[in-house]
Amino acid sequence: MNLALKIDVDTFRGTRIGVPHLMDMLKRHDAGATFLFSLGPDHTGRAIKRAFRPGFMKKVGRTSVMSHYGVKTLLYGTLLPGPDIGKRCTPVLRSVRDAGFEVGIHTWDHVEWQDHVGTEDAAWTEERMAKARDRFREVFGAEPEVHGAAGWQMNVHAYRRTQSFGFRYASDTRGTHPFLPVVRGEIVACPQFPTTLPTLDEMIGLDGVTEANVAERVLALTAEPRDHVYTLHAELEGMKLAPAFEALLAGWKDQGYKLTSLAGLAAAQPPGGLPLHTVLDTPLPGRSGTLSTQGPAFLQDRSSP
Repeated sequence: MNLALKIDVDTFRGTRIGVPHLMDMLKRHDAGATFLFSLGPDHTGRAIKRAFRPGFMKKVGRTSVMSHYGVKTLLYGTLLPGPDIGKRCTPVLRSVRDAGFEVGIHTWDHVEWQDHVGTEDAAWTEERMAKARDRFREVFGAEPEVHGAAGWQMNVHAYRRTQSFGFRYASDTRGTHPFLPVVRGEIVACPQFPTTLPTLDEMIGLDGVTEANVAERVLALTAEPRDHVYTLHAELEGMKLAPAFEALLAGWKDQGYKLTSLAGLAAAQPPGGLPLHTVLDTPLPGRSGTLSTQGPAFLQDRSSP
C-alpha cells in the first residue's frame, strides 16, 4: 500500500528551518514526499483576526502556537513586514527539487487565502493562483503540476482554475480516496487526492492525545492497510514535533507502507478512471470553521447522450 506524504509549508520560518530538517528525516527513511510551498508574503500575524471564529482559540490553546511558530512569525503582517518567502528562500526551494522530492503550490499568501477564498469571486481567486503559478515558474523554471490549498479552503473558481491552469492533480480536500470533483454539478477534470488522516495538531490535546503518544494514535488508524494521504507541516513535524514524525515514518515502514509523493500515489492508481464525487464544506474535529471535503458519489444521468 502507498502512503503519500504531503508537506504544507506555510511560513518563512518553516521554509528556512523546517524544510531542511524534513528533508534530512525523509532521506534517512528513504521516503518520498510532496512539498507544497507558500510562495508570496508571510502574513501569519494577521491570523489574529480568527480569534472570534468558533473553536479557533481552543485550537490555539491546545497546540502551543507560540512554541511552534515563534514570536517573530506571529508578528509578520502586523507589527513586522511579512517577508517574501519565494524570493528570500529560493535556494531552499530549489534544494528540495534537486534532492528529488516533488514540489508544488500551496498558496501565494497563506493567511489571505485561508481567510478569504470562501467568499471571494473569480477575479480575486484567479489573481492569487496566477501569482503563485508565476512565482513557481520563476523559482523552478517549470510549470507546477500539483496544488494543495491552504487550510483545505476552496471555492468553485479555485476548483475550475486547477483544471484551466493545467495541474495534473490536486490535494485540496479531506476525504477517503481519490476522485474527480463535481462542484455545483460541474465536473472538474483535475483529480483530487484528499488528505485521509487527521493532522497532529488536530489530535493533540483531545481525547488524551499528547505529543508523546500522538504517533501511536495515528499508527492505529493506518493498521488496516489501504492507500493514504498524510498532511504534515514544516512548522510542526519539521521542528518541535519532529520526534513524533520520525516515529511515524518508522512505524509506517513496519506496517508495510511505501512512503511516496502524490505523484507516486497518482501513478499507482488502477486503470479505469476515478469516481465522481461532489465536494462539500464541512466541519472536522480539531479544526475551526469548515473544510473542503469529499462528499457523496455523483451519479450521472446515463440516459443522456
